[in-house]
Amino acid sequence: RVNVTEYYLPLLLDIIFPEHTFADFRHHRYEDMVRALFAVQSECPYITRIYSIGRSVEGRHLYVLEITDNPGVHEALEPEFKYVGNMHGNEVLGRELLIKFAQFLCEEYRAGNQRITRLIYDTRIHILPSMNPDGYEVAARQGPELNGYLEGRGNAREIDLNRNFPDLNALMYYYEKTNGRNHHLPLPDNWEQQVEPETLAVIKWMQNYNFILSANLHGGAVVANYPFDKSRDPRIRGRNTYAATADDKLFRKLARTYSYAHSWMHKGWNCGDYFDEGITNGASWYSLSKGMQDFNYLYSNCFEITLELSCDKFPPASALPREWLANREALVSYLEQVHHGIKGMVYDENNNPVGKAEISVAGINHDMTSGADGDYFRMLLPGTYTVTASAPDTSLDHHSHSRPS
Repeated sequence: RVNVTEYYLPLLLDIIFPEHTFADFRHHRYEDMVRALFAVQSECPYITRIYSIGRSVEGRHLYVLEITDNPGVHEALEPEFKYVGNMHGNEVLGRELLIKFAQFLCEEYRAGNQRITRLIYDTRIHILPSMNPDGYEVAARQGPELNGYLEGRGNAREIDLNRNFPDLNALMYYYEKTNGRNHHLPLPDNWEQQVEPETLAVIKWMQNYNFILSANLHGGAVVANYPFDKSRDPRIRGRNTYAATADDKLFRKLARTYSYAHSWMHKGWNCGDYFDEGITNGASWYSLSKGMQDFNYLYSNCFEITLELSCDKFPPASALPREWLANREALVSYLEQVHHGIKGMVYDENNNPVGKAEISVAGINHDMTSGADGDYFRMLLPGTYTVTASAPDTSLDHHSHSRPS
């Protein structure tokens, strides 16, 4: 049994961040974005690494900036976190916020900010500012004033990438009725031929890194949206139905973490809609299939929410400073959530680390698996839990550590 407690760290959390001059606030076309990322890498070379997870339809690299104390290496018991922006090419605020966030982390680390330094030393952070660089270029040619609601939303083939992941929800909902598998669901046959290059790159990325927490930054509303996005049932009397995961309370907490740290998201009234506390279950808002956040939860160890950050999908450059100030603390606070819960090591009877061991928490019908080094992470709300590790034909020993929630 493991006890997860919650406590407050005032010295770390009550820091007032200074204003920054790393770069002016503007929209970044592809070449500008690449230059901005490499400028951060040049400014903070010992804590950063840039790598590409693949190419878009038109051949643009999907660059990721990694920020951690030992870039390029997974350290046992150090969780992996990712932010993904610009999945819809014409929803651009997330792209600009993530560029600015990378600059901010570099600057604050160099300035000796205790909170940021601890985060960088204890976390492996991956930032993908643009998942859809081709769509962005289409939208950017229109500009903020003329951009249509759908212009540049899809990739170069006009495919909506957030409707392009393998549909694991249908399989999960079947397994719920038949007492089948509750995690790491299998991909369909020939899945690689059924998805776009950008989607394929992200799935391969997830296969290569044991991500624990993620957020996907969008625009067109102001709300923190959590899984499931796909409803289990058709609309009942014209109303969408709530589709809860086994970790519904935890997802609600994650969404509220961002919403309440944001300057106005938590107030609820935004863009002509009202969302209580600034959060919503995806399916209760509108049901969609083959989305990225549901895929994260059903295919991997990763918990992902979707952050809708602006009424205007392509806000003018003059709005970017205000949007940065509104989101800065929320981006940091949400990232810190990756440390909330338990983590530990799984060994066999000969004291060798065991990868792909199943980590089960009594009362929560969603298991995790240990990484290649035998380390595991299980995000949890405060409480006392019974945790079990299991692997075929192996006698196991597992050691866990609770972290603040």
